[in-house]
Amino acid sequence: MPQIRQEQFLPVSIQQAWDFFATPANLDAITPDALKFTTTSQLPGKIYEGLIITYKIRPMLNINVNWVTEITHIKQPYYFVDEQRKGPYAIWHHEHHFREAEGGVVMTDIVYYHIGKSFFGWIAGKLFVHRKLKEVFAYRFEVLEKYFNKKN
Repeated sequence: MPQIRQEQFLPVSIQQAWDFFATPANLDAITPDALKFTTTSQLPGKIYEGLIITYKIRPMLNINVNWVTEITHIKQPYYFVDEQRKGPYAIWHHEHHFREAEGGVVMTDIVYYHIGKSFFGWIAGKLFVHRKLKEVFAYRFEVLEKYFNKKN
């Protein structure tokens, strides 16, 4: 199964990192505009286990796709997991880990995903999906660098 793993040092406390990432409204700020990402459900101030969040995205060809995720595990302020319940992937499991380090925190994203076994899924993965996900996480990295480094 494909996996994306990205680590990033943030020069803030673990609580500051947690507060940012555990606020669902902040997801929009770290998602590329090209995806036309829109949250369609009411968002609480902070995540909690069992939270369902619905979105619309346009990952390719300007076609709207509904996406439903659930926050399935939380151990504050060290990690949380979101999993797709409905959407473009056969499997989407995204772990967000936070570890204190000298001068800040190391945030690690680990995403396990599977497009599906259809021929279309295989072609989409080869031509588009794997590359697009890498671009999304590269964008997140840049946005977080700017956001957290200007806070100091």
